[in-house]
Amino acid sequence: MRVLLAFAALFAIALCKETFKGNQVLRVVPKDYVQLSLVKGLEDKSEFELDFWRDATEVDTPVDVRVPFFSLQSVKMYLESQGIEYSTIIEDLQVMLDMEQEEMDSAARVAEPRNTDNFDFSRYHTINEIYSFQDMLVAENPNLVSKLVIGQSYQGRPLNVLKFSTGGANRPAIWIDTGIHSREWVTQASGTWFAKKIVTDYGRDPALTAILNKMDIFLEIVTNPDGFYFTHNNNRMWRKTRSPNPGSNCVGVDPNRNWDAGFGGAGASGNPCSETYRGPRAHSESEVRSIVDFVKSHGNFKAFVSIHAYSQMLLYPYGYTNTPVKDQAELHALAKKAITDLASLYGTRYRYGSIINTIYQASGGTIDWTYNQGIKYSYTFELRDTGRYGFILPANQIIPTARETWLALMTIMDHTFKNPY
Repeated sequence: MRVLLAFAALFAIALCKETFKGNQVLRVVPKDYVQLSLVKGLEDKSEFELDFWRDATEVDTPVDVRVPFFSLQSVKMYLESQGIEYSTIIEDLQVMLDMEQEEMDSAARVAEPRNTDNFDFSRYHTINEIYSFQDMLVAENPNLVSKLVIGQSYQGRPLNVLKFSTGGANRPAIWIDTGIHSREWVTQASGTWFAKKIVTDYGRDPALTAILNKMDIFLEIVTNPDGFYFTHNNNRMWRKTRSPNPGSNCVGVDPNRNWDAGFGGAGASGNPCSETYRGPRAHSESEVRSIVDFVKSHGNFKAFVSIHAYSQMLLYPYGYTNTPVKDQAELHALAKKAITDLASLYGTRYRYGSIINTIYQASGGTIDWTYNQGIKYSYTFELRDTGRYGFILPANQIIPTARETWLALMTIMDHTFKNPY
């Protein structure tokens, strides 16, 4: 009976999952500003139901867009009629998703780990598995790790933050978050690996040991838990939170457009159905507001790193204005050193610079707000890859991604430690 109930539950979940059969991801390359404007205009054609994985920002810069099967012919005909070049980088998204799910199902049949040494960092995990990992890590390292619950998501899930500390009150601190956009699974997976790396290397790596002897590190692995749960059980491509939008059938807010930094400006949408919907007001989302309240109450953060995927970039403020930050020279030099150290492991190449000059204009972003709060070393990572797999990065790239990213993180953390302000 128990087996039948389990099968019935899995079958019910499978029926609820949105399918992406026949969806393709196209790479579009606008060659002049007329074509760029036409590609940007596709975002407003709601009848196509397009999902822009990489936005239209500059001439000769690739734009990745998921096109539903029912829109494929119309979109391709439109692009061809305008002489806009495109190629297909993912032939059938559902085929990739089925492979990803099959791999997860196979791994789930293995006995649950009894400790973090047996945790499989080389595969993607559900939210409950990550929560369990966090509890095990705290239990195994009570003198170094504690778990703080800084709030609840809209649907009532805990917003867990791991605190790595060797003692002392209100010490200078570093913040790292992953998974604020729920479909960017390699970020939550990397965050889990980072947590284990910190407890493993403390006392062994002189640089990390020196940092933790004087500073605390806070790590929020599942920053958007409702969205993350939804990606596993309903819609793998879900990006936003899961709060309702009164007056609209569309759900969720982009939690990286919801901060009080140029809120409501260019680079964020006022349309609740948009993937970049800013929300009704700054800090409307509990997932954002909880971090805001925590950062303000702590009052001694020196670095803030928010980790996304994909595109292979290391970005610093601003996103909402062309005005350079006063610390631009230092932030630029540190970013260059960080991506150089990252590349030393596997040769992975990153671009770097301010958000607005490197990727696009975006208002209401996380690190613009943190920088304006006086947190000088505010950075955003965009992890692997550059579009071959996009948000469906194969699990065999999790550990290489985490390892190389850790080198860049250590560069930023070490610089923060050695340059107090």
